[in-house]
Order: sequence, then structure tokens, then C-alpha cells
Amino acid sequence: MGNTPAVNPFRSKYPIIVGAIAAFALVLVFGALCHAEPDIYFYIDENGHYHFSNVPTSDRYVPSEIFLRDRRPLSTGLANSAYDAIIADAAEVHGVDFALVKAVIKAESDFNPYAISPKGAQGLMQIMPANFESFDVSDPFDPSENIRAGTRYLGYLMNRYNNDLRLALAAYNAGPGVVDRYGGIPPFRETREYVRRVLAGYDQLRYDRPPGEVGKTRSR
Repeated sequence: MGNTPAVNPFRSKYPIIVGAIAAFALVLVFGALCHAEPDIYFYIDENGHYHFSNVPTSDRYVPSEIFLRDRRPLSTGLANSAYDAIIADAAEVHGVDFALVKAVIKAESDFNPYAISPKGAQGLMQIMPANFESFDVSDPFDPSENIRAGTRYLGYLMNRYNNDLRLALAAYNAGPGVVDRYGGIPPFRETREYVRRVLAGYDQLRYDRPPGEVGKTRSR
């Protein structure tokens, strides 16, 4: 008798009822989760503080993807041409290849102008708040401002590393201080994967340049 499992008399007598109640409970929980996610808006004030609301009270609020971006598909890929004109202009001004800038945007934000990383990087080219002043960024979610700032920084890194594309990309991801400390691409999986993804996108785009593209190819 000591090895005989205990029997729930209610479950034994009413298995269909118990099963139905459990299934109904699951439906209620699933339904609640599906409808618990409101539209969230936010803005960042002059002191860098975040303000969130599901009922925006001014035009400073913009739609937020912070909570939804892992569950909602963003753009389809490198064929996205929404920002090509801005990219082409910034690429020409800062002497960076159009295809390289676009590949970085794909890797950084997947063309989502409202993207925010867990570390606080913002916008299409994921500019850190600490760099806003240096790159004259007043609105990181404005595609033009963000792309111009990111392209300017990318051009600076290309010059710093003598047009070594891999080092410049590693520095864009991990920071030039880290690249200098390791004397090359740091042994971080995230950084190495980032460099690989950008180079793959860059190679793809170089053979399919849109009309009117400008910018210099600076890879080695």
C-alpha cells in the first residue's frame, strides 16, 4: 500500500469536467496576454529621462517598439529603399560607401527608426546618447539626423583604422577603445557576428546598387 499513488477522487470521477475547466482557464490566460499589450508612446526630455504613455498628451511622443520589437516583424531586408536618398547624401558628404552605410543600418536597426537597444543606443544607426552633442543630434529618431551622425562616425572610424573595414566595423559595435586594447577585432561573439553580418550585407548590396547611388568604396 505504501507504493500505491494517491488518487484524486474528483479527477477520477469527473475527468471530462476537470479537463474542460483546465482548458477554459488556459484560454482565459492566453486571451488576457494577447490583449494586455497597449500601444506605447514615449519621448526623451532634455535631461535624458524617458516618458512613457499609452495616451500621448503632446506631439513629442512617438510610437515605441521597445516592448514589441522581438515579437513584431520589422522591415523585410536590404531591399528596403525608404532611406536611400538620405544614405546617398550622407555617404557622399562623409566619403563612405553607400552600400556600407546601408548594411550597417540593416545590422543595427533593421531599418526601424524607433529602435532602442538594451544599452540605450537609438535610431537607425543606433547612436548612443553620450554622442548626441558630438554629432549634432537633437532628435535621434529623425532618420536624416541619425543617418548623418552614424555615417560621420563610420567615416571617422574608417580613417582611424586606415580603411580597414573589419576594424572599423568592430569599433562601431564595441567601441574603438576595445578594438585598440585587443589590437584587432575583440574576441566577443556579438562583435564578431556583427562584423560578419555587415560584411555579408555589404557584399550583397555592392552588386545591386540603386540608381543615383554615390559614395566611395573604401573597403580593403
